[in-house]
Amino acid sequence: MRQPAGGRRRLTLASLASLPLELAPPVDPRSLRARIVHLGLGAFHRAHQALFTEDAVTATGEDWGICGVSPRSGHVVEQLAPQDGLYTVATRAGRQESLRVVGVVRELLWARADPDRVTARIAAPATTLVTLTVTEKGYRHDPASNRLRLEDREIAADLAGEPPRTVIGQLVAGLERRRRDTGEPLTILCCDNLPSNGRVLEGLVHEFVARREDADELAGWIDRRVRFPSTMVDRIVPASTRGDLLRVAARLGLIDEGVVVTEPFRQWVIEDDFVAPRPAWEKAGATLTADVGPYERIKLRMLNASHSTIAYLGALADCELVADAMREDRPFRALAEALMAADVAPTLQPPDGFDLDDYRRQLLERFANRALRHRTIQVAMDGSQKLPQRLLGTIRDRLAQGAEPAVAALGVAAWMRFVSARRSDGGRELEVDDPLADRIAQTVGGHEDPARVVDALLSLREVFGEQLAADQLFRALLVEHLGALRRDGAARTAARLSAGY
Repeated sequence: MRQPAGGRRRLTLASLASLPLELAPPVDPRSLRARIVHLGLGAFHRAHQALFTEDAVTATGEDWGICGVSPRSGHVVEQLAPQDGLYTVATRAGRQESLRVVGVVRELLWARADPDRVTARIAAPATTLVTLTVTEKGYRHDPASNRLRLEDREIAADLAGEPPRTVIGQLVAGLERRRRDTGEPLTILCCDNLPSNGRVLEGLVHEFVARREDADELAGWIDRRVRFPSTMVDRIVPASTRGDLLRVAARLGLIDEGVVVTEPFRQWVIEDDFVAPRPAWEKAGATLTADVGPYERIKLRMLNASHSTIAYLGALADCELVADAMREDRPFRALAEALMAADVAPTLQPPDGFDLDDYRRQLLERFANRALRHRTIQVAMDGSQKLPQRLLGTIRDRLAQGAEPAVAALGVAAWMRFVSARRSDGGRELEVDDPLADRIAQTVGGHEDPARVVDALLSLREVFGEQLAADQLFRALLVEHLGALRRDGAARTAARLSAGY
């Protein structure tokens, strides 16, 4: 372990007593036991579901703790293990910042190093919930069809009986052992940005199980004893920087390598379909409902679609931060507002009492929060996995309505420019971090002609599907926008389009 800078001690259970009472966890971490297994122990989970769980424990006095599993990298475990699972959440808005040390993560596992312990923990009788935040690409599926990518090398290895390396393989291994050991019921809660995420995850698990020798017996048990509720999650959580860690250390008087930074806003909508005990998340502000769909569609199509569109256009225009792109003297704020009002809103059916106009205003202010320092290049990651959920559904619906989804198509064209040119309008190199990055490069083949680039990228059927890829109006909009982005740049193209709304 690296020695703490400046002689400061590390944040641990032993050093908690040195913290001011208002910064310490509201419950004694030692009183909690791991009853939830969470796959994907990244910053978002630690700033969102973990806080809801700790707040629910505070309200009820129950003992819900989390076993946090890092499915791929061991980095988060290396950060948090020396700290007894403790970490700080820094909530920022403008110049205001509040700190809170969180103690609900009571066990840490790195799946690659110890897959059997992950399997055992999922199977353990004390575990009644498995939750996931592994990002869209973590499900190893084609986002256009929601089918498992059976040609994926690690999925194939999991099916061949190797120690599981994918989250689907890890889930199925745990379910099979649970079936054999106790048969106790289990709820699996997907918290990633996938439409109908519970149904999608359930389908992927069954598709994997269907290729095992014990397929019928295991599938039947899952149908009877396992539930996959859908959820919608919302909180902006950028990657923490070394400056964030130093700033928090100065206030705590302790070194914390696991700091997460976030905004004040948070929302969690959960389908009320549980087959085993759960925390009283509703006492922490979560919404339990029979139908997550309307909330999910609003969030994916308004927040996530706008966020991605701003990120691609902003990165092309040399804006480092989302907040830079949202400055009043730049056209991207107006473009995002036009996207939500002109293309997205006509495809939505908000729940009773939900004010779309107010939600749109909130989003614009959240995107402009400079205290978060959310980098455009971070939001731009994994575009091939995000576009189907964030933009393409809106485009399909608008085309079916007989409309011309010009603003939404600009978001897709900006992605096409980003992944084909790989340079900003000012000449800065742009890194394409995407599971299909090599395929995209091979497909584009160095071409710059807008029509050839559009046709090449539309051929990625796992992204666009058959029907949308063949739509001539959509193609024409993409060719027009991509030509403008190449000729005039992102800022001028966005300004010209948004001026018409």
